[in-house]
Amino acid sequence: MIIVRKEHRVLIQGITGKQGTFWTELMQAYGTNIVGGVNPKKAGTIHCGVPVYASATEAMKETPFDVSVLFIPPLGVKDAALDAIEAGAKNLCVLTEHIPVQDVMHLMAAAKDAGTAVTGPNTAGSVTVGECFLGFMPAFNDRIFKPGRVGGISRSGSLCTLLCQNIVSARYGQSAFIGIGAAP
Repeated sequence: MIIVRKEHRVLIQGITGKQGTFWTELMQAYGTNIVGGVNPKKAGTIHCGVPVYASATEAMKETPFDVSVLFIPPLGVKDAALDAIEAGAKNLCVLTEHIPVQDVMHLMAAAKDAGTAVTGPNTAGSVTVGECFLGFMPAFNDRIFKPGRVGGISRSGSLCTLLCQNIVSARYGQSAFIGIGAAP
């Protein structure tokens, strides 16, 4: 599963951080079905209206999820991604850039073995227009994203935004956009 739909259940790893909080609130307002978050230091609390767990594995037991979005610093991504993969995530959205190459190779091999789709690392996320979005895409801006029949894929978040804005300016719209990530 690469295109995330509104019925997919989303876990936010790093939900309590500044970026995790800001974008979680925007994703929720757009319709993304966020069911929980992860921060080992704040497990057992509620943040952005959802429960916070110590790990993705713990979250899966209590609040099953399909997709995990990682707002995690570079050196923590490998462990967080492996946790989500082992928990049974079907899709990972890895926003972080500057992850050590060996860590990326390790998590990608584990994802392949588990049948987990990965967008990123260093992705701006993805948008299913009118339904939900992951990451930090401006899905809520109707000058950039408007329902339509054009699908988009890009490595660059800023070029994606320009591409989508041009599609809307030409009086078309998008069905979905996926940022595959700019990392090697």
